[in-house]
Amino acid sequence: MDRFRKAAFVTPLSHYEILGVPTNATERQIKAAYRKAARATHPDHGGDAAHFREVTLAFEVLSDPRARLEYDRSYGSAGQPRTAGGTACAGSGSYAAGPAFTTRTGQPGARAAATGPAVYVPSYDSVEASATVPLSLARQQIHGVPRKRGIFGASSRLQREARAVARLSQQILADMPSARLGNGLHAPGEHGYIDHALLAGYRLALVGSMLLPRGIFRWDGRTLHKDGRVVEPPRLAPAVRRMQDLFPELNVQGWTVIHSPDGNVHEPVIDYARGYDPGGQSLVPVVNAARLVRELKQFLSSGPAPDTVHVPSLARLLGGMHR
Repeated sequence: MDRFRKAAFVTPLSHYEILGVPTNATERQIKAAYRKAARATHPDHGGDAAHFREVTLAFEVLSDPRARLEYDRSYGSAGQPRTAGGTACAGSGSYAAGPAFTTRTGQPGARAAATGPAVYVPSYDSVEASATVPLSLARQQIHGVPRKRGIFGASSRLQREARAVARLSQQILADMPSARLGNGLHAPGEHGYIDHALLAGYRLALVGSMLLPRGIFRWDGRTLHKDGRVVEPPRLAPAVRRMQDLFPELNVQGWTVIHSPDGNVHEPVIDYARGYDPGGQSLVPVVNAARLVRELKQFLSSGPAPDTVHVPSLARLLGGMHR
């Protein structure tokens, strides 16, 4: 079910956007941009005091390597000005998104539009987009790779994440030019990682993965059961809820995909316990690879403007990637 609220969301400007620099800006670029922005917004020169404070805060964070890294890992959520209603301060020049953005008049249905050429919002004809993410980076469909984290189970983790990347690349990215896949993102507000994040239009899918033996597993909405054994999937639901808070312009949902050792996309079979509704309100359903592809295609392509690459959201996602 589409969980967009009726009220229009406005994405607050990130520190990078306030200074007009890309997310990979050097220290020299940040200092130069700050001097220019400070002159333009300083009250002594006729500027607005609130905007000057935003510029100063942005420089304080981005000029400190440690603070900048923490800011990036928080998906650019710290210190962003918002009104009591949750939108950016008036006059900040934020971009309208979410349900206020509709497909263009005369276009075919959302599913057909998803296969069309990617449309960048804001357009790269303007300075806003290029100041957020370089076009060469925004054009890439895959960002990051599965990385070894820790020493226990690294081989299994790399195997399952590599399989998910291959499946998403072949059956989602190939059909949706606007889709962008990020791998190995920091989970917001906690220690841990999100295996994969798939952004298309104004929808964001978070995907966790597991590698389990073939056979039939029963899913009751919390745990998997097989032959008396209980398997608890990764705790992805808190990350889904937190990411929805951090990206109010997007509709965020999560999936946990189960891979079989031999790569059969229809294995293992996920059977649902009596009383569990797989099409209900489960925040993070557990599925095999075949069902994951079907549900992701439906979710991403049926959203508003699925042919869109929302550049500010992409920039914040890239900032939260593992590095």
